[in-house]
Amino acid sequence: MTVMSYRQAINETLRAEMHRDDRVFLIGEEIGVFEGSYKITAGLLAEFGERRVRDTPISEEGFTGAAIGAAMLGLRPVVELMTINFSLLALDQIVNHAAKIHGMFGGQRSVPMVIRTPGGGGQQLGATHSQNVELYYAFVPGLKVVAPSNPADAKALLLAAIRDDDPVLFLENLALYNTKGDVPDDDVPAEIGRAAVTRAGSDITVIGYSRMASLGLAVAEELAAREGIDAEVLDLRSLRPLDRETIVRSVRKTHAAVVLEDDWLTYGIGAEIAATISDGAFDQLDAPVRRVAMAEVPLPYAKSLESAALPSAGDVETAIRQTLAAVGRLR
Repeated sequence: MTVMSYRQAINETLRAEMHRDDRVFLIGEEIGVFEGSYKITAGLLAEFGERRVRDTPISEEGFTGAAIGAAMLGLRPVVELMTINFSLLALDQIVNHAAKIHGMFGGQRSVPMVIRTPGGGGQQLGATHSQNVELYYAFVPGLKVVAPSNPADAKALLLAAIRDDDPVLFLENLALYNTKGDVPDDDVPAEIGRAAVTRAGSDITVIGYSRMASLGLAVAEELAAREGIDAEVLDLRSLRPLDRETIVRSVRKTHAAVVLEDDWLTYGIGAEIAATISDGAFDQLDAPVRRVAMAEVPLPYAKSLESAALPSAGDVETAIRQTLAAVGRLR
């Protein structure tokens, strides 16, 4: 094991995969000379040259489309979109082409590409630069969507994404880049579509992904140490495919659930998880599933308002307490 940051885990995984497979190349805005807006690609241009670290114009639709063509011809591009907000400019290429080519070509062509992109609020970047719109992509058959919450999963899921023969949207959260953790020294990829139980428990299931999986775990550990509340925490890791089996198994065990997401509540991923619980564990539920999400507003720029709009540790703790109180299990 090596302790490293989330940012470093992604950087070193990209480097290792470029050494392992010369079909892997990087393409995106400012990823070469400038080394990326968030320095994920630091040092890679100097090491691999312009042929494999391709700076592009500000044209998300254009370079995403170029990457799709390269993938169809046998290369394995890793696209960096500066933020997930800008992925909307490439929506046609991602949804109507990358996701559908394998099916529309009768399986004769695959699109083995990764689209890396950060999102999330809390950085005072304004409403159009602080969104989490992963729901748009998790909705689409033909895409895989992963969202690691820690450095170890960032490495393992990126390995899996680069080696996968389908297009994979790799979601990063800006608030996670500087977080640190133990990262295995091997190069074993994760299984896309498999959630992780990051804390076993018996009182309630807390379900999240990306930043909210980390926040949920921190709150669960605090409640356990302070009050003996024994929450089980699930980190989804993958939004498509979704590990419904692990979700249902956990809720059947604890009989209560709180779902966390770093986006708007209405029509959100949390609604899909709640429906999954209703389908698979309705008779085992002792209380309705509670959901924690951000305020239904374009995210404000002002720090105080931005903080108030984003889901917090206090919001998570309140939801856990309300759910346990509803079933008479609050100690």
